[in-house]
Amino acid sequence: MTLRRLGYCLLFATLACAQQKKNRTSPTGYSDTPVLPGQKWKVHDIDRPRPAIVTPGEQPAMPPSDAIVLFDGKDLSHWLEEGGKNKVKGAPATWKVENGYTEVVSGSGSIYTKEKFGDMQLHVEWASPKEVDGTSQWRGNSGILIMNQYEIQVLDSWNNPTYADGQAGAIYGQWPPLVNAARKPGEWQTYDIFWEAPVFEGAKLTKPAYVTVIHNGVMLHHHKEVGGRMAHRVVGTYAAHPAEMPLGLQNHDTLVRYRNIWARRIGKYDQQ
Repeated sequence: MTLRRLGYCLLFATLACAQQKKNRTSPTGYSDTPVLPGQKWKVHDIDRPRPAIVTPGEQPAMPPSDAIVLFDGKDLSHWLEEGGKNKVKGAPATWKVENGYTEVVSGSGSIYTKEKFGDMQLHVEWASPKEVDGTSQWRGNSGILIMNQYEIQVLDSWNNPTYADGQAGAIYGQWPPLVNAARKPGEWQTYDIFWEAPVFEGAKLTKPAYVTVIHNGVMLHHHKEVGGRMAHRVVGTYAAHPAEMPLGLQNHDTLVRYRNIWARRIGKYDQQ
């Protein structure tokens, strides 16, 4: 076979393969496959609802299209006062807002959202003061109060010894983080939290809460069972509450800043 003839053969084979790929089709699902154990759907079920389309944020950590933006750096219109010195519970939040962040105000109370959440994905960015003031629990202390009851600790844990279940990223008073992933004082830090709310039947707890926490890209808890509500120096317990509750930010009377807070209700996708 001459080189020219070999070239023609190779060209013909390439064109034929390309035409086969062009004509190739694949079914969008099946109706003759077995039912998946524990589900109502068959394997590759043609009738199974497709996942909802969610557009990711343009930059990492920016809210996706189905997120509820709770703080965008402009105002605290989504937040209310928990109560404190000269503060009325349910009044508009009065923490300081400037330069794209909100900061704890001394003498003010904690704040909580008007929106209520059960199962959710939560993104929060926070920073403790660059100038270190205090030690242990009196150094850049605040907290993410999920359902306004269960605390993921916020604390300046850079070179700051304290009890293990009270440092940054701890399920406060219950479980220390797997590692200390804290950045230096004054640097912005991120929490990405995946929350499964507890379930009650009347006053009885039928399923505890579970949480996954990622701090600055490092996993601190993976589907960790939560033992109960936030408590100091005692064992936290559960008490029945609604399926959806507000998100809170704690005022521990030390300066902490927050920015870029958003949440996604994830329970609405569970039935697919």
